Amino acid sequence: MSKHIIPHSYQISKKDRLDANKHNSFLIWFTGLSGSGKSTIANVVEQKLFEQGIRTYTLDGDNIRKGINNDLTFSPEDRKENIRRIAEVSNLMIDSGSVVLAAFVSPYKKDRENIRTIVKDVNFVEVYINTSVEECERRDVKGLYKKARAGEIKNMTGISAPYEAPKTPDIEIKTEIESVEDSVKRIVDFITPKLSRK
Repeated sequence: MSKHIIPHSYQISKKDRLDANKHNSFLIWFTGLSGSGKSTIANVVEQKLFEQGIRTYTLDGDNIRKGINNDLTFSPEDRKENIRRIAEVSNLMIDSGSVVLAAFVSPYKKDRENIRTIVKDVNFVEVYINTSVEECERRDVKGLYKKARAGEIKNMTGISAPYEAPKTPDIEIKTEIESVEDSVKRIVDFITPKLSRK
């Protein structure tokens, strides 16, 4: 079937969109255990960027698992496909001129490397939200750890499934010793040069 797919040549290019937006587009990928603070920090980063007139969109488990990926489980194979689809959606959004913020556990190193390949290295910023499983379990915002300990949830990352921590992330945030405000400032400071069209 793929040999019959012929791309259409559109008049508006990615460069046109970036020039109109007056900023570059790329993906900020937040990885870490459930309850680590990924969505909280991504949300505030997006607010700061939005206030600057940056076109943004946040992808997370709620808007992906309930829609485009509602056919997937949490098995290792489906987790891989989940991340692949998110990377492809992110790639389209980067092409549209948006800064994409994606907050996903994404426990496997190989899957995160695949994201980098799909969106291209220059468009990928990896933010590791480094929070211990003990602290995440203490917070247990969604009650997932309690259910995992009771055997109600299978393949729970950090409990019954592994998390392969990034060895060289672009930014590492330690939420047990850094405030949300300090974390957000570090991320915004890091990406600001990448936004510039100059």
